[in-house]
Amino acid sequence: GRNTIRKYALQDERFLLSHDVKMIVAACGTVSSVAADTAECLPVPFVEVVSHSVRAAVQATKSGKIGILATSATINSGAHKKQILELLPTATVIEASGTLLVPIVEEGWTAEDDKIAIETLKRYLKPMIDAGIDTLILGCTHFPVLSSVIRKVLGDSVTLINMGEATAKAIEKMLEQTDSLNDGTDSAEYKFYASDKTEAFKNTVNILLGSYNKDFQIEQVDIEKV
Repeated sequence: GRNTIRKYALQDERFLLSHDVKMIVAACGTVSSVAADTAECLPVPFVEVVSHSVRAAVQATKSGKIGILATSATINSGAHKKQILELLPTATVIEASGTLLVPIVEEGWTAEDDKIAIETLKRYLKPMIDAGIDTLILGCTHFPVLSSVIRKVLGDSVTLINMGEATAKAIEKMLEQTDSLNDGTDSAEYKFYASDKTEAFKNTVNILLGSYNKDFQIEQVDIEKV
């Protein structure tokens, strides 16, 4: 529930601060929509993904008909819809909770011709197709992996908003403005920390990042002790 999400967000923030980070990014749509206020007192800049994906969608839409495909917690928060209507009061917003899509992605059933992915997306996206949306926010980290299937179901005329890409562009500008952007001369070290089984997490990394080929470490941590 909401309180559990907030609890984990606070634990994650404390853990990241212990590693002397210069910025914290809530890459998760659910955390961004439900628990972004937990970062109000952080000593470093905090970036969430909702506002940046909303701005990208409002800039992209021509008809004002915008769809949001996200987790049930994100949809129930109303964060995307509220921010869209603040920027574009005439917008029509159609929402869908893609509950089954996360396990479908983690099973790797993401090919453009995968029948399970296609039929599931047809069910979730039907109200949006009927409404004639021209823009769809992919409001969960997992959903961009299904972009080719989503395009097959919706057609090429609908613009897909990848919240990760929209947020990354905003982060780059923020770091440039504060002269904090890595110039690329330093050799990067990639570290991943997981609160559950590391092997399962490694599989998820490769699914979400496309056979991640950089050297990286995965360390399991007891987040309850943070």
